[in-house]
Amino acid sequence: MSLPQFTDILSLSNVEISEAIIETENKLFNLRFKKATRQNLKSHEIKYTKRHLAQLKTLLTLRLENVEQTDEINK
Repeated sequence: MSLPQFTDILSLSNVEISEAIIETENKLFNLRFKKATRQNLKSHEIKYTKRHLAQLKTLLTLRLENVEQTDEINK
């Protein structure tokens, strides 16, 4: 698993980003659960998943702010 790139998620729509956020949060929960129960896991996956989640949330926030700004301008 390679480090997720920000350019990979730029082409996603807002709905796809929201779905990816939910999936990533579930994956992060499962990884943390595996760690807490001392199951076999690759510890770097937690770091990569957290980074990917932050990238998704950042992109969604930026897009929503742009939509709000254009709505204010049009009023």
